[in-house]
Amino acid sequence: MGSSAKKKKEKKKDFQKPKFKVGKARTKPTNLTDTSFKSKAIVLNQQSLATTPPSATSQFSHHLSLLASHTDSQRKDSLSYITSAISTRAADAPLQRPVSVLLPMVLGLTSDRSRGVRIQLLKLLRALPASDLEDHAGQFLLHVRAGITHLAADVRSSTLDMLTWALDLCGDALVAYPGGWVKTLKSLVAIQGWPLKDAPSAWSSRDASLGNPGSGGKAMVKGLNALASFLRIGFEDPSEQDNKDSNSCGWPLKNTGAHMVSKKADCFAHLSLFGPSRDEDSLAYGDKEDRQRVFQERLRGPIQRGLEATTQQGGEIGRAAAGVRKAITEGMNGFDVVE
Repeated sequence: MGSSAKKKKEKKKDFQKPKFKVGKARTKPTNLTDTSFKSKAIVLNQQSLATTPPSATSQFSHHLSLLASHTDSQRKDSLSYITSAISTRAADAPLQRPVSVLLPMVLGLTSDRSRGVRIQLLKLLRALPASDLEDHAGQFLLHVRAGITHLAADVRSSTLDMLTWALDLCGDALVAYPGGWVKTLKSLVAIQGWPLKDAPSAWSSRDASLGNPGSGGKAMVKGLNALASFLRIGFEDPSEQDNKDSNSCGWPLKNTGAHMVSKKADCFAHLSLFGPSRDEDSLAYGDKEDRQRVFQERLRGPIQRGLEATTQQGGEIGRAAAGVRKAITEGMNGFDVVE
């Protein structure tokens, strides 16, 4: 009975009106938050109070750090600032940061989800000296191969634009770099949906991963054109042109290019004297004959089978496939197949 009476008393207490005495403050609730304080100062952490504006070098470094921002517009604006700073510098002035520091930070945006960032990245690369890109062809190819095999179709398309521009600028350095010939060819073949197996029974006709002719046919044409350009440059021998230029001087200057000091920064990189052993895909094929040989042994059959099925589609895709076939025919002309 005592327990029941206690519960009734507690329930009755909830409905009783409290009686307040004059001049006595109301009882404060137990969960009251005290808001009676007043702040006389606002403290900002890491606030810069310098009276002089930051230097151009510090602003350049600041925008480099903003390339890792989570905001698309911020990454694009930082790329735009860096591009303007490089383009407007004096002709004899060095870059604000060495290319060895700059390239790894900007090439990571090759597969950026924002199309505007990727377009601005290409503008930045165009502003860099061509010789600097040749010396860092390995880093460039690494990000390009990741971009052209990306799951997003727009990223693949933007990376193909970047590769096409680089082939016109320093294609010889790209195809001669270790892994630049075989690995890049495999990536360009993979985005067309062509299997690399040599057995004819492994071939099955299917649409390329870049899209079918109805919706993504332009992307497929762009991939075929990039493949044709890459093959044409790979089947060229720059030493032949150098010898022609040197032989035009006449006797006794004969084949002087073969005896001159190389202009490349790593002219013996293909020997891999101090690096780890490489497989056949990662080797450097510095001359035309080596590239023809490995193409004939490993890639010509799968590519030609894929071209046969692609040419049958006709239209713009068929013309692009015919361009690839023409590049192979002219590039392999004069190559002796060893049985």
